[in-house]
Amino acid sequence: MKLGRSFFSLYFLIVFIFISFTWVLDEIWNSYVEQNIESYTGYKTMLVVLDDYLQKHPQDEWAQIVERASERYNLPFHLLPMSELSHEKYIEHNKLSKDSTHVYYYNKRVMLHHMLANSEQILTLGPTKMPSRPRRETFVRTSIFAVLGLMIFFWLWPISRDLDQLQNSASSFGSGELDVKAPRASSSMMGPMVNSFNMMAIQIKSLIDSHKELTNAVAHELRTPLARSKFALQMLSSVKDEIKRERYLKQISTDVSELDDLINELLLYASFANTKPELKFKRQNIAEMVNLQMVNYEQYEGEIDLVQLTENVSADCDYHFIERALHNYISNAIKYGKDQIRITISEEQQQCIVKVEDNGKGVSQEFKNVIFDAFSRGDNSRNKETGGFGLGLAIVGRIMEWHQGHVAVQDSNLGGACFVLSWPINQNSQVS
Repeated sequence: MKLGRSFFSLYFLIVFIFISFTWVLDEIWNSYVEQNIESYTGYKTMLVVLDDYLQKHPQDEWAQIVERASERYNLPFHLLPMSELSHEKYIEHNKLSKDSTHVYYYNKRVMLHHMLANSEQILTLGPTKMPSRPRRETFVRTSIFAVLGLMIFFWLWPISRDLDQLQNSASSFGSGELDVKAPRASSSMMGPMVNSFNMMAIQIKSLIDSHKELTNAVAHELRTPLARSKFALQMLSSVKDEIKRERYLKQISTDVSELDDLINELLLYASFANTKPELKFKRQNIAEMVNLQMVNYEQYEGEIDLVQLTENVSADCDYHFIERALHNYISNAIKYGKDQIRITISEEQQQCIVKVEDNGKGVSQEFKNVIFDAFSRGDNSRNKETGGFGLGLAIVGRIMEWHQGHVAVQDSNLGGACFVLSWPINQNSQVS
């Protein structure tokens, strides 16, 4: 696989830093050996030994002894009076008063000066070569940098490859390939980023698909009443019979009311779908909530029974939204049932479960898979003739998502459908 530009840029940056660091170390070393007399230990020892030897002889013989030592050891020994070091190029000659031996470095020349005891003379050695860094130390340092360079190469390469793959996936996704996913990351550092991208891509695709589905459904729902109203308006211009005119006006009024209901319900669903509201979780007695809902349907001619499989079930929930979900379920059972509704409350595995059953014609197996989608309606018993636009159950599904719960539809032993709400009893981690 071809290495990416970003990888080379980063890698060369690190190599440049290593080279710069090495250069700085060399400069520090040079500065150290230029000024540290301990770097010239061998030369210093010879100066000290020669000083001891000179002290055993008269000063008038020192010049000859130094000359013979220079010839014998092939080193540039010289004997100078202290007054000659007052020259400008030896501006630091006063340091000899603190240390008997000192290194002078000037114009790329190295001179060692040693003050002879009990005299005003200086024993010099030089010009001479600077000592070089030990080869062993240089080899070790170079080896360490080489190993570090390899380690960084093998560490950065998987990251660079994952970044290139992620960039390609993002480009494909941006160009409209919504099914694309970033390959699994080979680097543990890039794993969370790749997973986050894939989750984001799935959510965006889901939102776009939902938007398309919703747009198509709205267009379909608007088309029918608008077409009927348009036809009725055309007929009004040519019909003189008052009875027929009244019938067409009534049809137009009905269609306008249907459009108004559709818009209101659509706005409500949009408010539920776009943003998650701030939920106010409190411990509620579920049986009391159901009983309050049942009071709203006292005019219902059929029978509504409440069954508590578990006594005194209480759960954390947002009262307003759970009340809305119960209302939608019960209204749905009244619309599609016949004359009997049963509401069952139970607690299982720290889950609060509410079932609303009716004795209608039930829900087909195919429709169960989409009944909680927006604008979904059955073909037979559960159709628009009984009212609604298929948004009520979609709203219930969204409410359960906010409560970390679930919705489901089953067959009821009453003969109709059984709609289920279930959510965790304890919602402490969800409290805003």
